[in-house]
Amino acid sequence: MNRVLQGGAAGTEASAGTAGHVAVIDIGKTNAKLALVDLADLSELAVVTRPNTVLAGPPWPHFDVEGHWAFLLDALARFQSEHGVDAISITTHGACAALLGADGRLAAPILDYEHDGPDALAADYDALRPDFAETGSPRLGMGLNIGAQLHWQFAQDAGLKDRTATILTYPQYWGFRLTGVAATDVTSLGCHTDLWAPGQGGFSSLVDRLGIAGKIAPARASGDVLGPVLPEIAQATGLAPGTPVHCGIHDSNASLLPHLMGHDTPFSVVSTGTWVIAMSVGGRPVTLDPALDTLINVNAFGQPVPSARFMGGREHDMIMGGAYPEPGAADIDAVLDGHVMLLPAVVPETGPFTGRQARWLPSEPQGGQRAAALGFYLALVTARCLALIGHDGPIIVEGPFARNGCFRRMLAAATGGEVLAMKGATGTSQGAALLAGPDRVMPAEALRDAPPAGADAERMQRYVAAWTAALG
Repeated sequence: MNRVLQGGAAGTEASAGTAGHVAVIDIGKTNAKLALVDLADLSELAVVTRPNTVLAGPPWPHFDVEGHWAFLLDALARFQSEHGVDAISITTHGACAALLGADGRLAAPILDYEHDGPDALAADYDALRPDFAETGSPRLGMGLNIGAQLHWQFAQDAGLKDRTATILTYPQYWGFRLTGVAATDVTSLGCHTDLWAPGQGGFSSLVDRLGIAGKIAPARASGDVLGPVLPEIAQATGLAPGTPVHCGIHDSNASLLPHLMGHDTPFSVVSTGTWVIAMSVGGRPVTLDPALDTLINVNAFGQPVPSARFMGGREHDMIMGGAYPEPGAADIDAVLDGHVMLLPAVVPETGPFTGRQARWLPSEPQGGQRAAALGFYLALVTARCLALIGHDGPIIVEGPFARNGCFRRMLAAATGGEVLAMKGATGTSQGAALLAGPDRVMPAEALRDAPPAGADAERMQRYVAAWTAALG
């Protein structure tokens, strides 16, 4: 299965290129990373990370972009010296916009989407935002809708809109710093921003209502080449002056991309990290309910993708609080037979169980039993997400939950589908690297978990039924 990722003349040139080593800027909500991916086998030759620490302000909590920039330039120089870099690609978390002044510098710090400031103007913003039917974007709290961020920022700083010459989505902010070329990309715009109309493949009516139609950068395909690195970047890092920089992609869509290019439909991808994002490709037709944190994402080909999400990685860390023992067979048996269970929602602001408060039944466990029950909980919430978006076919799990045996086993039991757990640490870097080499797709190695059978299946189905009944 081969699809064209790029658009326009620059994309045509890129697809004919011979990029071998792709440096991927990968900014997640928890960590910032630079990975060097070998397109021959999609392996990571080198990886460096730093925490994505949020700075307190003023004027609002914001990302440490200058710290990231120094880190990225240093890592690019090392990668070039030790391995050689043929191209650069970018993937970041969503719900993030950069406002540039006429001089190309930030007109204001980049707002952390977990800041609750925008909630103060929720009623005013709700009167402006388009319907879910237009955008496929649910109304989310804090700054999780970029439209709400912009509305609030412009109200907080009366001169900010006038100072803002260009608005970029987050992957393209880093692309701009590398190339001087301003853009947005369809996957980042399609990530619950309220700014994109997936059905029409263009900006939503909110862009005019916010008065930013002349400011938001053009939407481009994720695989487009923005341009070569700027001369000063080449000089600072040792990169070849013609090193191409690709437009970039939202991180969940980066995880989805290799599977779009390598699997027949139907299937679903579950991208795990701070967020768990479930995406259905070619599944059953459903009517999405935005109140349950379902939405339309837009993939690298500009196509709508029914999706659902919850903050599973954050929930995992909140419940476990650090290192813990791997659950053994006795722990798993005790949890299944005793119906030891965690009910949603550990992070009640998001997901299909928004507004519920987490509780343990029959009592709160520790150690291996706690880890097993948590793995089952995360799988059951994921299964609910998949049901809401019309999942059909195999389930491909990317990221850290792919290594969680309890999660995989319960997900197969709850959905009745085969679970393919990708063995790589993360799919985002490999997916983003494919923007520079769309003809290099190859099957990735995966662990396979079939739905349980016999007595094991009956025991797990009883657990699923008890968990569902306990929800009330």
